[in-house]
Amino acid sequence: MAPLLPRFHLFEIDDQPWFPSFLRAHVQNVLQEAWVARIPVLQRDSPARIAATLLHNELGPSLSSQTYVDFCAGSGGPTPTIERFINRRLHDASLPPVDFVLTDLHPNPEAWARASAKSQHILYEPGPIDASNPGDAFLDHYASRAEDRAPEPSTAKRRATNNSNGTSIDPGTPPPPPPPPPPPPQQQQQKKKKNIFRLFNLAFHHFDDPLARAILKNTLETSHGFAIFELQGRDAGSFVTCLLLGIGFLLTAPYHAWRLRSWSLLLFTYLVPVLPFVVVFDGWISSLRTRTPDEVEALMRSCGASSVDDWEVRSGSELHLWPCGSLHWIIATKKS
Repeated sequence: MAPLLPRFHLFEIDDQPWFPSFLRAHVQNVLQEAWVARIPVLQRDSPARIAATLLHNELGPSLSSQTYVDFCAGSGGPTPTIERFINRRLHDASLPPVDFVLTDLHPNPEAWARASAKSQHILYEPGPIDASNPGDAFLDHYASRAEDRAPEPSTAKRRATNNSNGTSIDPGTPPPPPPPPPPPPQQQQQKKKKNIFRLFNLAFHHFDDPLARAILKNTLETSHGFAIFELQGRDAGSFVTCLLLGIGFLLTAPYHAWRLRSWSLLLFTYLVPVLPFVVVFDGWISSLRTRTPDEVEALMRSCGASSVDDWEVRSGSELHLWPCGSLHWIIATKKS
């Protein structure tokens, strides 16, 4: 379906360098709640879980061969939820876990440290990272970090062994052949290195066309896949959803102020209502900024990368808030 309005790259308050960092952190926390919360009856799943399911289904067998780098991670957004979902599925399939790396041009290391403390597979860069040029050293570090960790053996497999060598308890079964010799060190290092898969969660609309082209060029040249997830689009339902988000924030601010031990959240919500205004205003502007899949593909073809034809792009929309809120997604991968 064609968007209701043309794309306008207008002014978002949260993007501005003069916007106080502590207020930006509050806005990021609101957006994170929008990702992970699930309203009974109105939502069958949280948007974060829907995004995780899409990645699981679309990437298929290549899921475990990636390191996932979240650019513009904010307060963490959906990434911790996605990490739990993906690694649980990999564990169930007896596959090694994967790492997720949180980065941002305006980093929020305090929030990321809380997420990282809950999972050894959530990593973060405390300094600013430019999505258009994160640097080969940065990408190589996290691609090489992911060792081939052997998953825990299943209960059934543990019952079938009775000593440290793992020989079968069935006396009629011949002993297994000796394991093959380990590969040379250089081959081991290559085996440990994973592909980089980039995540843009509620982020890609922030980039104007020149910056978006630069980010896509760097992505196509240094990564094996990327995903764009947006909770808004250029349609009437998105404008209603943003308004509902602001109302929900007004209703739940006392709880989050208590949870975060933050009096400033109450002050700038009720006494000086900067935060609800920014949440709704920036949400509407984000809707006007959001690109369609065709517009993203046009940027890919005009970004200057030489390997565009080597990529496969899939896209769609999933209802996350009845009756008007949709998660719009684009997942692109290098062809085998």
